[in-house]
Amino acid sequence: MKFRAKIVDAACLNHFTRVSNMIAKLAKTCTLRFTPDKLNFILSDKLASGGVSLWCELEQLTVSNSSRIVTHDIPIKVIPRRLWKDLQEPSLPDADVSIYLPVLKTMKSVVEKMKNISNHLVIEANLNGELNLKIETELVCVTTHFKDLGNPPLASANTCQDSRPEEMAKVHIDIRKLLQFLAGQQVNPTKALCNIVNNRILHFDLLHEDVSLQYFIPALS
Repeated sequence: MKFRAKIVDAACLNHFTRVSNMIAKLAKTCTLRFTPDKLNFILSDKLASGGVSLWCELEQLTVSNSSRIVTHDIPIKVIPRRLWKDLQEPSLPDADVSIYLPVLKTMKSVVEKMKNISNHLVIEANLNGELNLKIETELVCVTTHFKDLGNPPLASANTCQDSRPEEMAKVHIDIRKLLQFLAGQQVNPTKALCNIVNNRILHFDLLHEDVSLQYFIPALS
């Protein structure tokens, strides 16, 4: 079966293409969900089995009447209605630490160099705006420190009174999955947030204009 879409505005086409190219760098296949006002790209691999999950939301844009029509056929597989319940926006347990990310291009450059040393990475952060990327092997220990990144106000407000702002929450992940995420970013988002559920999940929440992207990487067992 094929899906045929008509995009009647050049700006909409360019915007859709840019988002599609970003998703293509993160997943070979994905699910598209259409609603009257939103379009979602969904990748729902099972986190428990080591797969990543993705939820991207794109607002439907208003188009003009004077634009040309572009038509493109894409092979698809229709998902039965009984399975739609599995395609909901993923929920995340309360994060132990939420922190704003450094410039993603800088972070990508660091991770690319670390990948030459190990396939595993520890990412840790605290409520003092500090984030560390760490690699430990039998021969070497390498850590990159980012400071003064800032934490969302709600993250600090919801912190347990017994916890210490300098205490690190961390997660041990596959460095290739992190690099794949960083390599897929086409623009510098207006908001880039990292949520860490200690030793369980790394959750990225990005926002750029009318596109939001959530990306989940499970901890290595």
